[in-house]
Amino acid sequence: MMSMPKFTPKFTTVPHSFHTELKSRITAYFEEVGKATTGDYNLFLKAVILMLSTAVVYIHLVFFTPGVIWALLECALMGCLVAAIGFNVMHDGAHGSFSKYKWLNHFAAFSLNILGGNSFMWNMKHNVIHHAYTNVDGVDDDIDIQPWMRMSATQKKYKLHKYQHLYFWFLYSLLYIFWIFVLDYAKYFRREVGGMPLKKMTLGDHFVFWGFKIFHAFLFVGLPIYMVGFASWVIGFVTFTCVAGFVLSIVFQLAHTVEHTAFPVPNAETGKLDDEWAVHQIKTTANFATHNKIVSWLVGGLNFQIEHHLFPKISHVHYPAISKIIRQACQEYGIVYIEYPRVRYAVASHVAFLREMGRK
Repeated sequence: MMSMPKFTPKFTTVPHSFHTELKSRITAYFEEVGKATTGDYNLFLKAVILMLSTAVVYIHLVFFTPGVIWALLECALMGCLVAAIGFNVMHDGAHGSFSKYKWLNHFAAFSLNILGGNSFMWNMKHNVIHHAYTNVDGVDDDIDIQPWMRMSATQKKYKLHKYQHLYFWFLYSLLYIFWIFVLDYAKYFRREVGGMPLKKMTLGDHFVFWGFKIFHAFLFVGLPIYMVGFASWVIGFVTFTCVAGFVLSIVFQLAHTVEHTAFPVPNAETGKLDDEWAVHQIKTTANFATHNKIVSWLVGGLNFQIEHHLFPKISHVHYPAISKIIRQACQEYGIVYIEYPRVRYAVASHVAFLREMGRK
């Protein structure tokens, strides 16, 4: 096992970067088609459908108490809907790509606070760290599931990792409930994310953190217990959070922790990574099922993860179009564009990756 550096890595710089070339081509595309880079009416309609559907399912579960089987199905459905809101609404809003209006982006990103997370912590963890230092062990918090799982060859291996390709689904299912009840608080009190110091929080940030944690507890814990009883709430809440957690986890894991993605290690003395930023993003990221319109609709274009990492401020509704431009540029520059044609192929590759990390 290699010891990881305690400093922030730096990317290699080149006179005319690949990212500069890509930006030039993408800019030319949007000028040619005359479209904004942000979301369109299709995205806004999808957001309304998802949020209204979640509200209807919640109201039916809490205030009308359906039968056991139907209630469990609705709890599972709500888990999928919450994950879909995260993929389609919150995610684009947090990156400022949901709308051309800043207030609407803030509103979309703020949906995370209502659903139990915290938009301030997410911005630091995802937008700042993950998008900059993808798959860099010791910095990217997304691949830090230690000691329960080994997601990089630079991480310490324990005996239980030999079986991680069998038990991963259980841990992934716990993501959402740990996120809202444990991980956000750990970041808040430790004042760091992935070993990097947390940006100073304003009084408003503290108020939002605690205010919406309390609001979420009332909405998803207190009120349901009062309406349906503790036992029914526990069963429903566990079902809802486990479904949401697994869906959220597997979509993001298929984008980065598969057989063909790289896990670069900075030079121990200089702190430099071998590649420039854009090439690093392509090497550490994979697409899946990009021709499946249903998958693309449900996961908010996150199956076009390469496009998202290169251009996070472009809404996912444009990824199918710009993917052709990026793929062509990769061919010209001799850069491998990693893509799995179907979801099941990506899942199989992720399981194979976990097996390799557990036995290496």
